[in-house]
Amino acid sequence: MTRVAVTSRFMALLPEVVDELLSQYPDAKINMQQRHFDEDGLIEFLKGYNVVLAGLEPYTERVIRNLPDLRVISCCSAGTDHLDPVLLQKYNIRMGWTAGVNKYSVSELALSLMINLLRQINTSNIAMRSGEWPPRKAGLQLRGRTVGIHGCGHIGKELVKLLQPFEVRILACDRQDFSEFYDQYGVRPVEPEELWKESEILSIHLSRNRSTVGLYSAEVLDQLRLGILIVQTARGRMFDEEALRNRLIDGRIAAAAFDVFAMEPPRNMDLIELPNFLATPHIGGSAREAWAAMSRAGIRGITENKIPEPGVYPFD
Repeated sequence: MTRVAVTSRFMALLPEVVDELLSQYPDAKINMQQRHFDEDGLIEFLKGYNVVLAGLEPYTERVIRNLPDLRVISCCSAGTDHLDPVLLQKYNIRMGWTAGVNKYSVSELALSLMINLLRQINTSNIAMRSGEWPPRKAGLQLRGRTVGIHGCGHIGKELVKLLQPFEVRILACDRQDFSEFYDQYGVRPVEPEELWKESEILSIHLSRNRSTVGLYSAEVLDQLRLGILIVQTARGRMFDEEALRNRLIDGRIAAAAFDVFAMEPPRNMDLIELPNFLATPHIGGSAREAWAAMSRAGIRGITENKIPEPGVYPFD
């Protein structure tokens, strides 16, 4: 008999999805207290279970070694960068995962952050909370601007669709060829250097992997169009945050909105407290509908899974 445990914290907030799980696996153990698990807590909670519907908990070698019955880790998450495919192969553990499961939620947030930066909504709100009535209220429209999308997978494509009514010029940079999609939606594929040089607004939708960690170094930030706006809703550790801060201070980068950070929660407030920096606490996939989609993907992954390959998507 398949014994299922749920460590993901947000399934407890979705009674309709809990009912769906229990209708198939009546004895499933669910994290109804929304516990944050450390290694010891995971080992205790999952002892004797074959399948875990996982959040972003630390599935280290110590955890896996102490769970000899565990056969499947099914992800209730959009990303897989918290898992090590080498470890999963070593212990013959299968992974269930659905790509792009939170694409609507993240793409909507990215669009809203673009408009926020253009119209200076956050800075105006901060000023009014301080009792000020800002004398300068002129922002910019999204309509007609050049938007660059770095990473045009599931989320990037949804953002392209959301941008259609704004009649923007869209540039996209991705290592895969999405020519049919680009032709359909009027997207021009470009190399990174052209993306950085031409984009008035740059939205990041890359996976975090060996090629993207640290990609936006000081040297790359200096290649961006002067006065660019940056929206980052992908994963942390892609940007040199100190270099970004310096360029926000001197105006080379006009403003930035980040939903993800190298360390979460961030400890260094020097970047977050800048007036032209908008921070959100990794809420890209936090719409209730996205939670439901990720939870249902986790349920499907109980039976739809495979041994992951190091160096092969999504571990490339």
